[in-house]
Amino acid sequence: MKHDPQDIVRACYRAYVEKDRELLENLITEDFHFTSPLDNRIDRPAYFNRCWPNSAMIQEFTFIHVCEQGEQVFVTYEALNKNGKRFRNTEIATVRGGRIVDVEVYFGWNIPHEAEPGGFINP
Repeated sequence: MKHDPQDIVRACYRAYVEKDRELLENLITEDFHFTSPLDNRIDRPAYFNRCWPNSAMIQEFTFIHVCEQGEQVFVTYEALNKNGKRFRNTEIATVRGGRIVDVEVYFGWNIPHEAEPGGFINP
């Protein structure tokens, strides 16, 4: 049975919204790795230790872009947390054999953007 990579990736986001860790565990491989601006290719146990607790705050994801190229699914989403804060990120998931083997996250911005139109934020 062939699994659609986009469906597999969307199911990962659903696992966060539904607080369904078992679903997520079944969607990622044992040799899974995760990279973000804060995490450098951490393994599956570190991912669940560091990232899964964030599911407690996630209320919804709205997909802006979902594009597939080869083994990779590129996703830009807007997320809403339980405090009413919105943010936008882009992620690249690599799917092989019906499971996710690797994810890269690129942090976006808060919504609404903290800078005025045409402006910027000083660090």
